[in-house]
Amino acid sequence: MTENLVLTFMARDRPGLVETVAEVVADHGGNWLESRMAHLANKFAGIARVEVPKARVDEVRTALEALGSDGIHILVDTSREGKAPGASLIEIDLVGPDSPGILRDITGCIAAKGGSVEELQTEIRDAPMAGGTLFHAKGRIWVPAGMDADEMDRCLEEVAGTLMVDITVQAVEPD
Repeated sequence: MTENLVLTFMARDRPGLVETVAEVVADHGGNWLESRMAHLANKFAGIARVEVPKARVDEVRTALEALGSDGIHILVDTSREGKAPGASLIEIDLVGPDSPGILRDITGCIAAKGGSVEELQTEIRDAPMAGGTLFHAKGRIWVPAGMDADEMDRCLEEVAGTLMVDITVQAVEPD
C-alpha cells in the first residue's frame, strides 16, 4: 500500500536543489509522480506529488522537513486522488492591461460559482507597440457537477468586461 504526498518547497535557487528533494523521496522507497516548478525572484519553488509506502510516510516526512537545515523550506501533506464526480473542465486564457485586482476578481467569480482552479499560470508582459504592461493568465478550471459550463463562462465574461480584459473560455477533456 502506498500513500500520496504533496510536497511544496522553496529555497534560494542553486544547482542540485530538485535532486536533493528527489533523492530523499527515492531513498525512502518513494516515486515522484508529477510536479510543477518555477524560478521566481531568485527563489526556486515547486509543488510535487509523490507516492511512498504507507509504512514509511512518517519517516519520509521527517527526512524532507529536515532539509530546512539546508535552506529548503518544505511542507508535506497527504493527498486524496480525484476530482468531484460529474465535474467538467474548462480552459481560460485572459489578457489585458495590468491593474491591481484582476486575479482576485477572476478567481472570485470562479469561487462564487463553486469552481476550483486546477492549474493557473500568470505573468506580466510588456505590451507590444502600445507601451505599458499586459496581465496574462492561462489556466484550467473545474466546473461543479450540475452547472452548465456556459454559466461559468457568462460569469467570467462579465468580470472580464468590467476589467476591460479579453478572456477566452473553452471546454476541454480531462487528461
